[in-house]
Amino acid sequence: MNETFKKQVFEIIKMIPKGRVTTYGAIAKAVGFPNYSRHVGNALRNYDEDFPAHRVCSACGIISAESCIPKFTEKLAKEGVEVKENKIQNFKQVFWNPLEEINL
Repeated sequence: MNETFKKQVFEIIKMIPKGRVTTYGAIAKAVGFPNYSRHVGNALRNYDEDFPAHRVCSACGIISAESCIPKFTEKLAKEGVEVKENKIQNFKQVFWNPLEEINL
């Protein structure tokens, strides 16, 4: 994976406000690679503990990082985002679209 791509992905994720979530695909589009949502997921295999990876989910609002579901659910709950059975409730209301929210 290209380090520039990974750096751009991480910069976008750092911008996601508390209490909001975005998708792998929205991040991929924001960095100029609309078909690279899986690459965004791959970039998230290694990150620091305080990194907000819990704010990234699948296109239908499901937490897909299976090994992290309990931890991500807890972190999201602390930010006011409700998760039931790995699915973010009120997904459309808490969705953060980087292409609309920031100037790239």
